[in-house]
Amino acid sequence: MSRPVLRSLTLVAATAAALVLAGCASGTAEPAASASSSSDEVPADAYITPGKLTIATGETAYEPYVIDDDPESDEGFEAAVAYAVADELGFEHDDVVWVRTSFEAAIAPGPKSFDFNIQQYTITDERKQAVDFSSPYFEASQAVVAIKGGAADDVTDIAGLKGLVLGAMAGSTSATTIEQAIAPDTDAQLYNSNEDAVAALTANQIDAIVLDTPTAYVAANFYIDDSFMVGELPAAGVPDQWGLLLAKDSPLTASVTAAVDTLRENGTLAELEEKWLSVLTEGVPQLQ
Repeated sequence: MSRPVLRSLTLVAATAAALVLAGCASGTAEPAASASSSSDEVPADAYITPGKLTIATGETAYEPYVIDDDPESDEGFEAAVAYAVADELGFEHDDVVWVRTSFEAAIAPGPKSFDFNIQQYTITDERKQAVDFSSPYFEASQAVVAIKGGAADDVTDIAGLKGLVLGAMAGSTSATTIEQAIAPDTDAQLYNSNEDAVAALTANQIDAIVLDTPTAYVAANFYIDDSFMVGELPAAGVPDQWGLLLAKDSPLTASVTAAVDTLRENGTLAELEEKWLSVLTEGVPQLQ
């Protein structure tokens, strides 16, 4: 995701038990980089606190990424990925320390209060100028959300989206996908945040919004009244690959990337994606 997920998803705590089971459409990300270094090659003083692994997530962490805003529970896709990486790096569960950061502060240049940060950071060349990323642990697709009874009700393909007024967050992968995968007749309406885009949708100022598919699922099922997922879009523009974020030129980047690569290659990432995210695309049409 190119910016934070919806900030007020307080109604989704009851869904934790449902986020289990079958078939995922988005697919585990392929590596964007490789590394051969092991955690044994990293000196202890490379970590924020020697002997501990300090992991950051959002000031509020939302489902399905972290259940009940409690990353220590190991429940939720990103919480589980973080602990799997910690295990690959040789840390026990009790040696993991969690801290909180805003999305924007963590991605800004400068010193960090964490060894790595996990909160749906899309890997981009622009961001790599200020921070490091691991190889991707997930690749998100994009999906369209609309209000029932509106102009998107009978849309079944991309051609049907072209005549709609669509919205997304400015600078996001969602905005790029609108432009390149849909090419609507009317320029997309771009907003400072997902919340602003949702407000425009619920005020009937736009016909539909585009979000990454996990966020679209939560928005349509638990956040936006009388809304539904119109469908999932084909990939377009910049791939929405999410990486663990580290300080620029961190001595841990190679070992963290090697850990992610191992989890991809041994099937762990795919298993975690199926457990926590597969329900998000069940029954969602693929728009062509």
